[in-house]
Amino acid sequence: MEGERARRSWVRTLTAVYGPTVLASIGFGAVIPLIAIQARALGTSVGVAAFITALTGIAQAIGDLPAGFVTDRIGEKYSIVLACLVDAVMMAVVFASHSLVLLALAVLCHGLTGSVFSLARQTYLTERIPLSWRARAMSTLGGVMRVGWFIGPLAAAAIINRWSLPAAFGFAAGMSLVAAVVTFTMPDLPGEEHGLAAIRQRSRGDHARTLSVLRANRRVLLTLGTGCLGLMLIRAVRQTIIPLWCEAHGIPAATTSLIYSMSMGCDVLLFFPGGLIMDRLGRRWVTLPAIATMSAGLLVLPLTHHAATIALVAALLGVGNGVSSGIVITLGADVSPTWGRSQFLAGWRLFADSGNAVGPLVVSAVAGAAGLPASALTVGVIGLVGTWWLSRYVPRRTDG
Repeated sequence: MEGERARRSWVRTLTAVYGPTVLASIGFGAVIPLIAIQARALGTSVGVAAFITALTGIAQAIGDLPAGFVTDRIGEKYSIVLACLVDAVMMAVVFASHSLVLLALAVLCHGLTGSVFSLARQTYLTERIPLSWRARAMSTLGGVMRVGWFIGPLAAAAIINRWSLPAAFGFAAGMSLVAAVVTFTMPDLPGEEHGLAAIRQRSRGDHARTLSVLRANRRVLLTLGTGCLGLMLIRAVRQTIIPLWCEAHGIPAATTSLIYSMSMGCDVLLFFPGGLIMDRLGRRWVTLPAIATMSAGLLVLPLTHHAATIALVAALLGVGNGVSSGIVITLGADVSPTWGRSQFLAGWRLFADSGNAVGPLVVSAVAGAAGLPASALTVGVIGLVGTWWLSRYVPRRTDG
């Protein structure tokens, strides 16, 4: 009887943690490879299209520290509901407006809501999952997002063929709305305070000051955090450069979605094995091979000119990205303090999300000055430097 109760508790917990994540990820996964293409369809240049794609990462970096405040005050559940509702409204605006300015605004807002959503999930898993299972729990969190990013482009390809490119943004709005409703109707997670009364109690509680927490942990942020910034930079570039590379070679939007979905398929296949390796052998055995593999993929991208060869490079990038699913949030959880954990993880995510922001900006700047092939080579070299940096600071062992 006790075992059955424990099993039901874990099923409810995992459903509440991972269910809304996969729903929201399906929606935005449908439009990730289409943002640059939609911007180009609205008449802008390759450089500006890359910049608009980069707005997601910029906004995540801007929103990370405020996200720590929001999550600490109103709790995980209501933070996620709020984030999903705002995201649904903005994707609906893109669907209805066909405006470049509103597209940029929606992408910016998605970055802000994404910082709240991601921090709430990471904080919960850090506090309540045993260390021996931490990497698998975190990699599964990243993995279910990748499931959404795999399904989303497939759905987008069908929607584009049946209706139009903007219709994919309407689909994303619907998925975010469903995620908000599912989150709101689910019971509170074990260990969470209940209802709106808990929000009032949190607002009166004793909270760590964000700047004090970050100052106390500045060494690990400036060393390991900087390395994770480099890893996230490499990851973020794929979302920009693969769609733009396809567009530059005359590949249709629906085919681009399929290529991107195939890359995400590699992510889906490898996220749990990656977490298992991290828990059994250590974080280094995933971090270093992953960033080296993605760097190699970017260095050979300029040699590809057809859908088949581009798909092979996209798959290689997917392998590196998939096996390292959850590594950044796992490392953050490993080094996070007990007191001020939400604030520390917000600062940690600031470093990681700065990489998300900088990656597409590098593509935009270098592509504008020297073309897309030069941007791929530049980021590939940055990845090799990041591999060396992480080899110095990723711990060889994880002690409980």
